[in-house]
Amino acid sequence: MISIKTKSLILFLLAFSCATSTNAQTFIGKNIKVNIFSSTPVEDIKAASSSGTAVLIAQKQELAIQVNIKSLEFDKKLMQEHFNENYMESDKYPVAKFKGIISPKIDWTKDGEYNVTAKGTLSVHGVDQPRNIIGKITIKNGAVNLFSTFDVACAAHQIKIPSLVFTKIAEVIKVTIQGTLTPLNK
Repeated sequence: MISIKTKSLILFLLAFSCATSTNAQTFIGKNIKVNIFSSTPVEDIKAASSSGTAVLIAQKQELAIQVNIKSLEFDKKLMQEHFNENYMESDKYPVAKFKGIISPKIDWTKDGEYNVTAKGTLSVHGVDQPRNIIGKITIKNGAVNLFSTFDVACAAHQIKIPSLVFTKIAEVIKVTIQGTLTPLNK
């Protein structure tokens, strides 16, 4: 029996790569780490997932990353429950995703470290927002390592924070993404 995570990755790969050339190099990552952090004078909130997925079509410099919202784990289970039910509405909006084009142009066959910008669409809580996300790509021995830290404003994605807990939850959440993508063998 195929796991839900594997089925999700297969569907994600098919949806993303159906318009790509058959000779384009494709890289995939199955264990992309996604961390979120918010800090207020009252409390720091942090969560992590190591089950994000990513696809990179090198020839077109197209990148797509997604994470299942419920895969984010908090230190406090009650906080995780409130996050999923009250703020992110994870049953209704199960994934956060980004799809964009990386610039500047990279030679994906050569080892190196590159400062990049991915211009595309960030979809969180069912709301799409155009974004330019700055990051770093390191290529070593045929593997592609991604790293980026960026802010997500709750209001931009219609994530409502009740005034009673406004002092405990920041209006802007810091997101960190890192992971390794390897060539998809055809």
